[in-house]
Amino acid sequence: MMSLLVVAAIVAAVALGYKTKINIGLFAIAFAYLLGCFGMGLSPSEVIGMWPLKIFFVIFSVCLFYSFATVNGTLEKLAEHLIYHCRRMPQLLPFAVFFTATVIAAMGAGYYTVLAFMAPITLLLCQRTGMSLIVGGMAVNYGALSGANFMSSQSGIIFRGLMTNAGISDNAAFINATGIFLSTLVIPLLVIGVFVFLTREGRAMKVSVFEASAPTTLNREQRITLWLTLAMMAIVLAAPIAHILLPDNGTITFINSKMDIGLIASIFSVIALLLKLGDERKAMASVPWGTLIMICGVGMLISVAIKAGTIDALASWIGGSIPPLLVPVVFGVVAAFMSLFSSTLGVVTPALFPMVLPIAQAMGLEPMVLFIAIVVGAQATSISPFSSGGSLILGSCTSEQSRATLFPQLLFKAAPIGFIAALVFNVLLTFFY
Repeated sequence: MMSLLVVAAIVAAVALGYKTKINIGLFAIAFAYLLGCFGMGLSPSEVIGMWPLKIFFVIFSVCLFYSFATVNGTLEKLAEHLIYHCRRMPQLLPFAVFFTATVIAAMGAGYYTVLAFMAPITLLLCQRTGMSLIVGGMAVNYGALSGANFMSSQSGIIFRGLMTNAGISDNAAFINATGIFLSTLVIPLLVIGVFVFLTREGRAMKVSVFEASAPTTLNREQRITLWLTLAMMAIVLAAPIAHILLPDNGTITFINSKMDIGLIASIFSVIALLLKLGDERKAMASVPWGTLIMICGVGMLISVAIKAGTIDALASWIGGSIPPLLVPVVFGVVAAFMSLFSSTLGVVTPALFPMVLPIAQAMGLEPMVLFIAIVVGAQATSISPFSSGGSLILGSCTSEQSRATLFPQLLFKAAPIGFIAALVFNVLLTFFY
């Protein structure tokens, strides 16, 4: 009975958040308190202790450091340079937009930040060059997603944190996150390639011409910010990669055990402040507080669900009702439909990741396949106008006419294409892994 109430609470939190536009995490915290304390007899301290403190600290620390690159214009300047260099090859412009969004997001800007300043640039390019709005929207959306999934970027860090909370080791979480990043990099490239080389829109772009003024060079603050960002990425990635390659080396094992991206980012934030690379108040304001509250609030409710046995019950039902070969595909489909109306980071992955390990162990499946299937499925439909990505792209339209034109294209063309591509990928992943 309690398991059903918890599932109903998760659904209600998502529905209420979607209907009222109030942060889903706040509803989740309220339900966690009511169900945990009055339904399951937990103490208030136990419920408060379910707040995922490590995930909160890591996301806050990393986003604070990376926000300096947003505040002082480093990321926007990089985007201008990358797109400018593709002005002579208009047919490759969707790939330029995709890789620009990927690089900027991988450098820590995060999915929402990249879309916020790249979507208007991309839609403007569509007007100037004749690039299809749907191709431009897909390129910038999936580029931002792919880059954010990089192991040291915002979504990649969240995925790793959720995996370790679900019982996966740090090294395995890093490997799984690498698999997620590579998968979400390959799928969009194939989809964009089909659009560019096999459709009428792509052939029309081949003969288009557009002008782009040369961007100014990076200033002192922007150059230092860029080097600091690259240095932090190198430090964060070097230790786990070295440990995977040389697991028996004592020195590397010791260094890797002391690495924590949140603490490292905190040091780099202090360096950035001492070098006056950006205003502290603006950097603090750029931290995605809404996303943090949503992820951690839903995390509390999921912890209540775990305590009530809901996750184990759902895992055993899936294990007993679905053939092992179809489990990754089913996870991908469920994640895709959840993502139509809710956040991948705040709702879908916190809800589904805890089920992966018990199902994988019971059915003899590789956990990485299930983690990849969930993220690939969830992000396939993120361009829906009802989801966060699609709504941000629509908000970047400069006129009601372009918004009205783009809305049905996102809903009836981009989202289904993304879903079909993800479904095909998950089927192939299941059979060939």
